[in-house]
Amino acid sequence: MDMTPGITPSGEGISALKWNILGQTYIPKLLSENTFIWHALLPADSFVPPHIHPTQDEWITLLDGELELAFGDEILTARAGDTVRMPMGIAHGITNKSGKDANCFFGVAPSRKLFDLFNALHDLGDPEEVVRLSALHEVNFLPPPAE
Repeated sequence: MDMTPGITPSGEGISALKWNILGQTYIPKLLSENTFIWHALLPADSFVPPHIHPTQDEWITLLDGELELAFGDEILTARAGDTVRMPMGIAHGITNKSGKDANCFFGVAPSRKLFDLFNALHDLGDPEEVVRLSALHEVNFLPPPAE
């Protein structure tokens, strides 16, 4: 997983990878033992349920669009140019309620097992299997709220 010098061109991913994860498009741009960065397109009305990365700090830099971030009961809105900080061990959820696609870069440090998780989740449509595989790769989804 050593990073090699060079350029990952716009619109392309490492080794030509492009993942569809529950309707969102993720394109890996940089991978080393210390850092994993991917470009993401989150369509309008898409979301990532609340979850915790117990072994990684995560961030988002928003290029276009708007995202709502939930940290427990606190809801924050990120807009183009903003960087969202999600420290390891802190539950967070991401929702695009803007009516438009959100275009952004995500990153985690250290990389740990997230790249392998995205490979496993590509084109997987079963949310329960997504939760199960995620837990095996150090991403823990919170149970849905009680009704």
